Amino acid sequence: MTSNPAEQSSPSLSNQRLPAFKYLDVISVIFTLVLVLSNIASSAKIIDWKLSIGKLPLAFDAGTLFFPVAYIFGDILTEVYGYQRSRRVIWLGFAGLTFSFLMFLLIRYMPGEASWEASVGQEAYDGVLGGFSMGGLAIASILGYLGGSFSNAVVMAVMKYRTEGRQLWARTIGSTIVGEFVDTFLFVLIASLLDVFSWELFWTLVVTNYIFKVLWEAVMTPATYMVTKWLKKTESADVYSNLNDLNPLKF
Repeated sequence: MTSNPAEQSSPSLSNQRLPAFKYLDVISVIFTLVLVLSNIASSAKIIDWKLSIGKLPLAFDAGTLFFPVAYIFGDILTEVYGYQRSRRVIWLGFAGLTFSFLMFLLIRYMPGEASWEASVGQEAYDGVLGGFSMGGLAIASILGYLGGSFSNAVVMAVMKYRTEGRQLWARTIGSTIVGEFVDTFLFVLIASLLDVFSWELFWTLVVTNYIFKVLWEAVMTPATYMVTKWLKKTESADVYSNLNDLNPLKF
């Protein structure tokens, strides 16, 4: 099902039934899983490479190792299946992330068994996983994720239309430059305002996370090309998004 920009520019297309795709659900599951794992890792550890840019140390939360993978799959979703389906998966990721936060919050306040309390203890849980269930980190993660993911998807959709499907590398890297900046800045800013991170770490986390995520996307560009090409062939799909329907609030 290959579509061209002229066909997809009609608002009436948003009312068509979505066809079944063989791998759309698989990619949706991977996207959501990576998203949840990245937020657990962000709460669990901050990594320091003992490197710096001038006086700015290059330290980053461990979720940075996971989260760019979600953006890669976000790029693939928009490139192959179109913004409208990508938007749906973004909201499914939001639901999965919110559910995970609520479950870890419930676990945090449930009573611990005596031997677990003696060997591990509530303090250890709070120190490693407590941040994942705390309101500040949850709000920062969700708002950063939504802002960054939708920015990434919109830039991908618009650039594909404007370039008539050429230069995939420019779309994946260009959308990442925008989306990762929105995500990283919002996440660290809100988390710092809500006392999750120290303000002393603000620019360290913003700059390091942003550089790492963008470089990771650039390094993964060949893999993104291969997966995208394979999916387009397998699914017989190369959707040009309806640019009259970029409202992020729809499902």
